[in-house]
Amino acid sequence: MVRLTLVRAVLRAALIGGVFAVCLGLQSVADAASPAKERRAASPAASPADLPAIVERYGPAVVYISAASAEPQASAPAAPGVAALDPDDPLAAFFRRGVPQPPPTPETAPRTLSGSGSGFIVSADGMILTSAHVVDQATDVTVRLTDHREFKATVLTVDAQSDVAVLRIDATKLPVVRLGDSSKVRVGETVIAVGSPDGTGNTVTAGIVSATAHTLPDGSAFPFFQTDIAVNPDNSGGPVFNRAGEVIGIAVQVYTGADRYSSLTFAIPIGLAAKVRAQLQTQMQAQRNPSGNALGVDVQDVGAGLAVAFGLPRPAGALVNAVEPGSPAAAAGVKPGDVIVQIGNRPIGHSAELDDYAAALPQGAKAPLRLIRNRKAITVTVTGGGGGPAGAAGAAEAGADMGGGARPAEGGGDRLGLTMHPLSDEERRSTGLAVGMMVDGVRGPAAAAGIQPGDVVLELNDTLLETPDDVVALEAKGGKVIAVLIQRNNARKFVSVRMR
Repeated sequence: MVRLTLVRAVLRAALIGGVFAVCLGLQSVADAASPAKERRAASPAASPADLPAIVERYGPAVVYISAASAEPQASAPAAPGVAALDPDDPLAAFFRRGVPQPPPTPETAPRTLSGSGSGFIVSADGMILTSAHVVDQATDVTVRLTDHREFKATVLTVDAQSDVAVLRIDATKLPVVRLGDSSKVRVGETVIAVGSPDGTGNTVTAGIVSATAHTLPDGSAFPFFQTDIAVNPDNSGGPVFNRAGEVIGIAVQVYTGADRYSSLTFAIPIGLAAKVRAQLQTQMQAQRNPSGNALGVDVQDVGAGLAVAFGLPRPAGALVNAVEPGSPAAAAGVKPGDVIVQIGNRPIGHSAELDDYAAALPQGAKAPLRLIRNRKAITVTVTGGGGGPAGAAGAAEAGADMGGGARPAEGGGDRLGLTMHPLSDEERRSTGLAVGMMVDGVRGPAAAAGIQPGDVVLELNDTLLETPDDVVALEAKGGKVIAVLIQRNNARKFVSVRMR
């Protein structure tokens, strides 16, 4: 009986095996009979980018960076931007990673603290890009190549706003990476992060782009890419490659300390780094454009209310708050109150896009800049990485003494809900403004728009304010919504006020 059962089991197994063999044979025949056209159509999907080849070719350009700094005092405050953040805030680790940490126990004697990260070589003569938080406040920086050579590095510039740092080592004929166009990055595309955590070899992780640059709910720009790459320790500051082998970002890992999102990996768009590098090469100073934009303009998004005030068909574009004297934008004739809607052949949907597009302009290259000014479309020509004396005359004119002194009068306010007075001599000196109206009180529409006492109102609907009479006249002829340019704490922005 046992033998019979065993025989039956063997026969059953043989039968099943035969069925599988027949199925496999039929599948092979079907595959052989499939049209060559279908195989050709499927080949792109079956032939992914050669990621190992990318690592082999550009991996030698990825470097290990160690940074050291002297801790001033045990009681000294933590690094800027860290102590003020909650420990569970994702941005806390963003600024803290790579920055020297305070000692566990109080000590009176200074001691050396260290941090580390990765970077990548962008010029054969030793220029290196990395994340600013890797080398910020460091007094001694060492770069180790994958061939084990070590160099003392000079920190050329650290830009906290974009979290980009530029280093240089004294070497020649170095391997370099190829920079891509971060403005063309798409959500869902494959990317890889390469780092050199110990300088002896590369570590590589892959993923996709989860989100591109966007605008936060408060209207501020968040230019970073989000990815799902699991970045290895000390790989922060290393390159993020696309499938073409081009660097499209600088890896930055953020530790949240939360169960749901234990860590997030962001990428600084390479356009921001290219901008910092280009400005450094032209100026050879550790100083960026104060406007924070390659064109030399301070911009903001155009909300629905401002779109109505400026006569735009939809809320899009980059609204110019201020123009830096001598910048490319000043040379092109761009003015505060202009709405930049297109640069070259690229439309501007959000102000965050302008920075990448402008940074991609080669040095000396000219591009048309399409603006909306006084509800009319105009086109000017801007020069990439340029700028010059043009615009200085306008700045001098705006800064000239208008005479007459301060008049302790109150300006209008019935429709706007503002009580204001012309700037006094002391207020002119403290604000650096030649003209404007200091806000004394707010109510109704102005309060709803977020205007505060102490703000300086510079313009109403693109018209400069010099006297209280200007306010009354502009209120009288203003529409339902008026664009108000204010200055607060040396920063300018437009707000839309719905008139009474």
